[in-house]
Amino acid sequence: MELMNIYAFADEASGRIDGQIEAMRRNGLNGLEIRGVDGQNISDITLEKAGEVRRKLDDAGLVCWSMGSPIGKIGITSDEFPAHLDKLRHTLELADVLGAKNLRMFSFYVADGQQEQYRNKIIDQMGQMLEVAKGSGVAMCHENEKGIYGDVASRCHELLSVFPELQGIFDPANFIQSGQDTVEAWRLLGRRIKYLHIKDALADGKVVPAGKGIGEVKQILDNFRANGGNAVTLEPHLSVFDGLKGLEQAGARTQIDAYCYESSDAAFDAACNALKELL
Repeated sequence: MELMNIYAFADEASGRIDGQIEAMRRNGLNGLEIRGVDGQNISDITLEKAGEVRRKLDDAGLVCWSMGSPIGKIGITSDEFPAHLDKLRHTLELADVLGAKNLRMFSFYVADGQQEQYRNKIIDQMGQMLEVAKGSGVAMCHENEKGIYGDVASRCHELLSVFPELQGIFDPANFIQSGQDTVEAWRLLGRRIKYLHIKDALADGKVVPAGKGIGEVKQILDNFRANGGNAVTLEPHLSVFDGLKGLEQAGARTQIDAYCYESSDAAFDAACNALKELL
């Protein structure tokens, strides 16, 4: 079985790229799915800023694996789509500077019960986005996200079937939050998944470390690896309560929540350790 390459949304450890690099190196990760950097969304930075980030990653021996972009994360009834295509073009230019070979994307927010009404428009706009990306050398990867068209396995499968060039990102916690059984989703989608977002959740939707929820993350991860999958992105989304230390007496452990952490760094490290235990 191949060694697993572990990347991360390290902006959950620090908003600053220097802090993200420190967190990745501390946990022995391979690199970044870049989403937020020095106070800006990755799709909004300049090419010059991307060059600065690339140099810092290169110096640290880290790579930019994927663009954690917001592309496709607008309402299907919005009039923003033409400007959104321009944002995609810029994001692809940034990907080239950063050396990222993947770009995560979404399939538009749509009101519950109106998916069929807007299906044709969604397919059309997805097709336009994929056309923009042709020839870029960047794989367009659809993430299942709560509230978008592709929030459940059947509609993710539909998109992947309509667009053979589209690849899938599988996020167990997002499926749980959408009322989708993750093992059933994996059976339907597994062969088209490029990589996993490692995030688990309880039945009520609360995000917890990998393996601590109902997402069957270990089973899915093992199957992914057995079929040649070798890349995941860690997305902690764990609770941070900055006032925790102030409530503790010396040597005491105040239990506010089973998975609540005293800092973003502590939450990030806990998520990393949980994933490594599953591996």
